[in-house]
Amino acid sequence: MSDNDVKDDRKYTKDHEWAKREGNEVLIGITAFAVEQLGDITLVNLDLKAGDVVAAHKGFGTIESVKTLSDLFAPISGKITRVNAELENKPELVNEDCWGKGWMIAIEPSQWDAEGGALLDAAAYAKHVAESAH
Repeated sequence: MSDNDVKDDRKYTKDHEWAKREGNEVLIGITAFAVEQLGDITLVNLDLKAGDVVAAHKGFGTIESVKTLSDLFAPISGKITRVNAELENKPELVNEDCWGKGWMIAIEPSQWDAEGGALLDAAAYAKHVAESAH
């Protein structure tokens, strides 16, 4: 995995989710490392809808691949503002563009400063990935 697989414009969890602040929302997705580990994604099941409230570190859905089924965890707390409905019919968007079109949910954060600060920055996440790859 190269450094290009970690984006500087977002924060990360040790579970390989990313959080990117865009205005009043924070977009949530999974990282290239997670996609690499999962393989071909066959199903993205998002358990929440716009208006629902999610707590940091709580599940918001599952992602299924040819290899495994994994839970998706919210990196921050807040209210769901949008869900990427395209993933229902095109889960492969996560494989094709995990940093962009493959985003999963958007959250209006309740405590971005506190929780966002607790997340890993790009350098710390890259180090975490390098350590977990060995």
